[in-house]
Amino acid sequence: MDKSVNAGKVFTWHDSCKHGRELERHFGKGYYEEPRWIIQQCVDNFVDMHPNRANAFCCGAGGGMWPGPYEDEAAYQGRVKYEGIKNSGANVLVVGCSNCHDQLTKRVPKYYPEYKYEVKYIWELGADSLVMEPWSDEEIAKGEADGKAQW
Repeated sequence: MDKSVNAGKVFTWHDSCKHGRELERHFGKGYYEEPRWIIQQCVDNFVDMHPNRANAFCCGAGGGMWPGPYEDEAAYQGRVKYEGIKNSGANVLVVGCSNCHDQLTKRVPKYYPEYKYEVKYIWELGADSLVMEPWSDEEIAKGEADGKAQW
């Protein structure tokens, strides 16, 4: 992982209902520390939002609120998460849930445009930080030959 590709940015993690409290309630384990560990492998500047983990607020898209007709109500719920992002000082928010991603990239900035932040999926942060050495011409030729031999 190359942390330098994320230099100059401050990152925070959104504890989604889906990966935290819901899994904890149904299966006895919420995933709070694992995403933080992954993010810290990718960045030098990580801060937590407050409140966080099991005490974190819903972004406002849960329970069918993202695709539903209650945009104003969902945006109103999202104001608390927006304040958490703003108060953290982060300019990149990392998420794991697709509903949260939509809410925090589309609806919340529409209703609360004052604080600018970027949203990334956790897999996207990992992919952007991954260092892969390019193959040599010999490795490419061998890979192509192995592929042809397979068929």
